[in-house]
Amino acid sequence: MTDAKYQFRIGNGYDIHRLVPGRELVLGGVTLEHPEKLGLDGHSDADVLVHAIMDGLLGALALGDIGKYFPPDDPHWKGANSMQLLEKVVSLIRDKHWRVVNIDSVIVAERPKLKPYIDQMSRNISMTMDVELQAVGVKATTNERLGPEGREEGISSYAVVLLERQ
Repeated sequence: MTDAKYQFRIGNGYDIHRLVPGRELVLGGVTLEHPEKLGLDGHSDADVLVHAIMDGLLGALALGDIGKYFPPDDPHWKGANSMQLLEKVVSLIRDKHWRVVNIDSVIVAERPKLKPYIDQMSRNISMTMDVELQAVGVKATTNERLGPEGREEGISSYAVVLLERQ
């Protein structure tokens, strides 16, 4: 079978980062205030929402994961803005003649409450990816105090993306 037969591809992405003091909390390109002054630990800005979306995009085309393109041991990516990394991944996808049809994502966090920021996150991702706002779904949920998210040890995100051949 040749790849040309496939007009659509689905990708699934996931990311989780530990909450720690002394770091900014960035989700969907929005800097938030955690009630305990915690942020996400990581080599870049640790934006789990954007990382999950990038992994979904790369996975849809079997291109590996974000660690392949932005290795955590490469000092060049230290403190990198994940929205800029997303631009690079979208460029790679477009160079391979695919376009984003839609994204569905969810952030799992006990605190802070994310509802007031969801629209801005969606707008940031839409603008960065140059896709219609209606094609970017961002939701938030708690883990009902279960698991690392529920114990506020970290925040995770899941994303599903649909690509269409150009």
